[in-house]
Formats: sequence, C-alpha cells, structure tokens
Amino acid sequence: MSINVKLPETLVDQARRYAAIQHRSVPKQIEYWSQIGKIAEENPDLPFSVIRDILIADQEDPVGEYRFG
Repeated sequence: MSINVKLPETLVDQARRYAAIQHRSVPKQIEYWSQIGKIAEENPDLPFSVIRDILIADQEDPVGEYRFG
C-alpha cells in the first residue's frame, strides 16, 4: 500500500541527487535511507558498513538452503 506524504523540499532535492548516483528513484532512495535509519536505531553499535551489507544481502536471491554436514 502506498500513501502520499509531504516532505521538506531540501530532503527531496538531496534524495534526487543521491538517487541519480545510485540509480534509484527518489522514493526508493528515501526508502533506503529509512531502512538504514531503522537498522541503526535498533542496533546502535553496528557500523554503517555492516548495515549496508545487511541491506545488500536482503536484496540478493537465496542461493540454496545451508545444510550442516
């Protein structure tokens, strides 16, 4: 479900610049930032590099089920 929200113009302008660099739409860039913020708030000891890796891994297709040998 999508809803419309009003955001400050400066935030949208910043998102537009970052979105162009990352090949994302403006809404997807803001969603990405939101996910980073949520993970960071829930896990204050995690460095950004780990948070970024979590988000990247989250988007990868599962390769197969891990089995203990």
